[in-house]
Amino acid sequence: MLHLANNNTAYTGDNNRGKAECWSCGHNPLVQSTYYVLPTCRAPSQCCANEALLSDPVSLWKCLRAPHAATCSLASTTTLLSVSVSHRRTVSKSTGLTCPFAGSCKVNKAQRRHCPACRLQKCLDAGMRKEMILSAEALALRRAKQAQRRAQQAPLQLSKEQKELVQTLLGAHTRHVGTMFDQFVQFRPPAHLFTHYQRLPIPVPVMPLLVHFADINTFMVQQVIKFTKDLPLFRSLPMEDQISLLKGAAVEICHIALNTTFCLQTRHFLCGPLRYTMEDGVHAGFQEEFLELLFRFHGTLKRLQLQEPEYVLLAAMALFSPDRPGVTRREEIDHLQEVMALTLQSYIRGQQPRPRDRFLYAKLLGLLAELRSINNAYGHQIQHIQGLSAMMPLLQEICS
Repeated sequence: MLHLANNNTAYTGDNNRGKAECWSCGHNPLVQSTYYVLPTCRAPSQCCANEALLSDPVSLWKCLRAPHAATCSLASTTTLLSVSVSHRRTVSKSTGLTCPFAGSCKVNKAQRRHCPACRLQKCLDAGMRKEMILSAEALALRRAKQAQRRAQQAPLQLSKEQKELVQTLLGAHTRHVGTMFDQFVQFRPPAHLFTHYQRLPIPVPVMPLLVHFADINTFMVQQVIKFTKDLPLFRSLPMEDQISLLKGAAVEICHIALNTTFCLQTRHFLCGPLRYTMEDGVHAGFQEEFLELLFRFHGTLKRLQLQEPEYVLLAAMALFSPDRPGVTRREEIDHLQEVMALTLQSYIRGQQPRPRDRFLYAKLLGLLAELRSINNAYGHQIQHIQGLSAMMPLLQEICS
């Protein structure tokens, strides 16, 4: 039932359009309608909208534009469903209506159906225009567009194959990547990296930090390799293509996974009991310009508030990139990347609305391109840090 306003709205005439107000509450929200002479109330919930039907059809054109009312089939405004349907049927008939009482019928809530002719005439006198009535074809077209819009806005459901793909990725991610950051503490971390340690403004020894950095980066790459080897779609590719894809995507997948530990408030990476800051990267020998680019990427990605399936699908898209050097089966890998992309897009659209959900998929594609640039810059950084490349031959091979 549509809760429209009762007959409590005063209309002050054409010279004061938009100046009408509710007699009971004094609300003054009336604005000029696009198609009608009379104004329309845009905030009936703040007025005395307690009755289901108007006691006077004229008030229909004077007061209501309820957000929950049905869309009028007479024109592009909102009105009472029963009135709009009645007048559309009446006006569409070839024969005109006549009043047996010479147009003297009283039209109110109780007797509004007594005389269709007087009911229509009173609405026409109030400002309704016949030429705004939609034809049957136009009405059908509008309803088809509304149905299409509702279908586009409806949450998508993943297909059976897509659900199985997500479960496979999540399983491999949980086994090899999900807990690897808690294990960083096993690789001889300097004391100042512990979160309970009170950092003092004294120089930090470079070599222990550099050795720890080399160890955890080698460990991350090893875990990423295990993650990819646990994917049947990846194992189905020739060994040459597997090596080419890993060399191109290993560092990118590491950073996608590392983003789950990034803290937006402090701009620190919190890996178990350890805390990594930008200053640690500077002490290790990385250029501050590169670190600013890296930390800005992680901040942007973290603000998107991705769920774990979205992280692993984004990593899979980075993995199956057909433009990596040395790839031979480009069409097959391109198809695999398309499968990952469509699954990610469907998963995003199937979730409940979240902050920053608008254009989320497009933003992720842009971040993948930015991550490619970071990957290239990272290779140049480790080449120029004295002694670092010798400490991690596996990463040296990947970045070569």
